[in-house]
This record gives sequence, structure tokens and C-alpha cells, in this order.
Amino acid sequence: MKPLNIAIGLVTGRANVCNIINAYCTYVKKQMQSFYKYSNIVFYILYDLDYQDAKKEDFYNINPELFNEPYVEIKYITPEDIVELKEKMMKKYKLTKENVDLIIGNGHARGRNTIMYSAYCDNMDYLLFWDDDEYPVACIKNEDGSISWKMQDNVVKHIETMIEYNADVTIGYHCGYISPIPYMNIENEENEQTINDFIKAISNEFVTWEKIKEVYEKNNGVTFATDEILNSEPYEITGEKKFVAGSTLCINLNHIDKIPAFYNPLKARGEDTFFSLNLDKAKVMKVPVYHFHDGFLKYVQIMKNNFPNKLRLISYSEDTVEKRFYKACLGWIKYKPLLIYLMEKNEYRIIMNDVYERLNNSIPKINLLYLNYNFNDLINALKEYDENVVKDYNTFLEVNNIWNELKMKFY
Repeated sequence: MKPLNIAIGLVTGRANVCNIINAYCTYVKKQMQSFYKYSNIVFYILYDLDYQDAKKEDFYNINPELFNEPYVEIKYITPEDIVELKEKMMKKYKLTKENVDLIIGNGHARGRNTIMYSAYCDNMDYLLFWDDDEYPVACIKNEDGSISWKMQDNVVKHIETMIEYNADVTIGYHCGYISPIPYMNIENEENEQTINDFIKAISNEFVTWEKIKEVYEKNNGVTFATDEILNSEPYEITGEKKFVAGSTLCINLNHIDKIPAFYNPLKARGEDTFFSLNLDKAKVMKVPVYHFHDGFLKYVQIMKNNFPNKLRLISYSEDTVEKRFYKACLGWIKYKPLLIYLMEKNEYRIIMNDVYERLNNSIPKINLLYLNYNFNDLINALKEYDENVVKDYNTFLEVNNIWNELKMKFY
């Protein structure tokens, strides 16, 4: 009987990835073997030492017994492995160093491409990307205000959907602290307008002021799972644009011809957004399964099944929150010019002028809240990526052209 080979991809710069695997490795195995007895699980860990100035040893705190777990493999992709992989690809596929450097390496997009390529070469059938601050549990708010927690068959649900619907890509749901935007005072009209301007300036297809305001007013910034979704059936995402997130994202490696490359401008975010923009020929299914996003790493005890009775408001003034928020904003603003250029090219300058205006109006007050970081850096970054938007657009096209040519050589 042919085994089913499942890859779990973790592109990481945080040592918390070890806690994820220690907590859920055997749980993933039990999920899959209850579905298909002959299932092999490979965890791919691609770590980036530059992301948060981590040390190499931070990523090797895996429980030793897990390396001897039957039908489970933990596979590291180190910086040295990436160098070797690039050399092999250049030799095998007659690619230039410049070509390979655009596809393979560290970073949000190239890291995902590297895992995707490695998993394909290892004959994996499916690849589920899993972020290092997410747990396979759903938090549900009851009518009396209490919280119920439900473990999620986060891998099986994707694989079942892939097989039943012959899908190319599946995407799940998120609950918890979905966005790394902490609570900021919106008690008066002036403050609300400042935050409104700032969030609209940095916002993307997932993050909008209206959504953020709603979850703060209702639930202290927490998005809860619902039984309605958990009890629903998978459905196909249709339309011209099929936006997916970078985690709880599953890829059918047997349909690699339908799968685009990941891309983001240098040192920016948006790898999942630009991946989404090339899914027009792919069958994308929404799967009723959740990951809890611990966006500020305030609830790591969940990994030990220590579920809180209340999920509190995360304030901008809390330790570590400022840095997380600053880095997220900087990553978002750097990819905003290219997103606008791709989505609304004819209105590009009008929209960009509005972004500049909103940042100029809001940042002086934002800087009064966050004293350790200068949010004027966002304006400087926006100018740089605005000036380079055509270059980034051409690189975006080139990355996918190289990837498409590479996929033809696979066969």
C-alpha cells in the first residue's frame, strides 16, 4: 500500500518553533494515522539567524525521543544546506546564481520556496505551512462569556479536503490575536481618527481599521472561533483574487504545476499576498479548521493544554509588544506599493498620496505612544519602496517565470 507523505513546513526566526514541535509532533502523527495508517510525517525547519538575532542552538531544543519516533522525521534546512541546495540546482537545471538566489534562501518568501522545493524533491504529497506562534486549538466564546477550547485536527482536515475535492491549495481559519496590532486608546474622537489614519495607511487585504475596531469593541482584540464554522463543510474560494494566509496553508505537491512561487520585496512581508495573486488557475478550498494565533506570545502555556479562562486585552505598553508592532508595520508598509501597483495600477499615485497623507497625520501621535522606536521610519521606507515599485514588479514577474520554467524541468 502506497504511503502518504505529509510535510509540515516551518519558516522561523524564533526559538518557539521547538515548543511547537515538542508539543504537537505526536499529536500530528496520531491525526494522520487515524486517517491513513501508512502516513509519514516530515517536519521541515528552516531557520533564519538574522530575523531576531537568534543563535543556532536555539533551534535544536527538540525532545531527543522525537528523533526516534517511528514514521516521523525532523529535517533541518540550515544556512549551509541552502548554499549546497543552490549549487545543486544550478548544476541540475542549468540555472544562473542570480536565478536561484531569487527563488531559494532565507526570508519569508524564499524560505517557503525552499521548503516547498525540498518537500517536492523528497516526494512529499502535501505540504502544510505552520507558523511558529500558532497552536492547533480553537477558542469559542460561550453565551455566558466563558471560553471553550477545542483541539483541532489541523492536518487531517486539510488532507481530507485535498483528497475529496482534488484541490490544489487549502486554507484554514485563525482565531486568537490574529493581528499583531495591540490596543491603543480610542476613547475620544481625536485619538480614534489618528489610529484610523494609521491603520488605513498600513493596512492590507486582511488588516483593516474596521475589523480591528470591531474585535476590540466586542472582545478585547480577540477573534473567536465559532461552532457554525467548525460544523460547516469545506467550500471553494472562487473569483479573480483568491487570498490566502501564509499559515494553515496546505499545498498539493502532486499538483505542483498549479502552484506559484512565493515572493516579497526585499526585507518586506506580503509573501502570502503575492502568492495569492497567482492562484487564478488553482482550485483553492477553505477548510473549517482553526489555528490559535498567539501573535504576542503571551499564551505559550496553551501548548501544555493549560487553557486560560479569559483572553485579555493586549496593550501597546506591554513588554515586547512595541518591537513586535513596529516590525510588523515596517514589513507591511514595504510591500504596500507593490500591492497597490498590482491591484490598482491606474490609481496608484492617487492611493499612494493618500497613504503618505495618513502617515504624516498619524505618526506624530503614534510616536508619543511608542517611545523606543521611531515610526517615521515607515515614511522613509514607503518612499524607498515607492521609488522601486517598478523594479519590484519586474522581479515579481521574473521570480514566477523562473519558477514556471523550473517546474517544467521537474517532469
